[in-house]
Amino acid sequence: MMRKTARAIIIKDNKILLMYRNKFGEEYYSLIGGAIEVNETPEEALFREVKEETTLIINSPKLVIIEDAGSMFGIQYIYLCQYVSGEPQLDQNSMEFKITKDGKNIYKPLWLDVNLLSGVNLLPVELKDTLLDNLNNGFPDDVLNIKINS
Repeated sequence: MMRKTARAIIIKDNKILLMYRNKFGEEYYSLIGGAIEVNETPEEALFREVKEETTLIINSPKLVIIEDAGSMFGIQYIYLCQYVSGEPQLDQNSMEFKITKDGKNIYKPLWLDVNLLSGVNLLPVELKDTLLDNLNNGFPDDVLNIKINS
């Protein structure tokens, strides 16, 4: 079965919420989110993952991008969400918090100025390009479908 994930685009004060990753020395950024569990809707996974990875409260998720990253990374449902409250930090009960404690594989949620987004290593590149375009020009009413060339 192909892996499915839910990810969040959260903007506040012209900043985008990203997950900084240092995975055994490889540094990059990704959108907040993760795997959709059995018997869970993409929206339920989205709220759960945002809480685990950031402790933030969000609402009004709108599906804006479906990313097909092939058999290795699967399908990602990417939602534009409204920020409600909170400061980004890993939930102490999350897998990411426990992994980060050992110091070799680091997760750190943070706000990044939207104007700096083009200069960071946000993966995948195709998603970064789509994000930059839509943050500058507005998201269309229809869901965007993007294919990642792995």
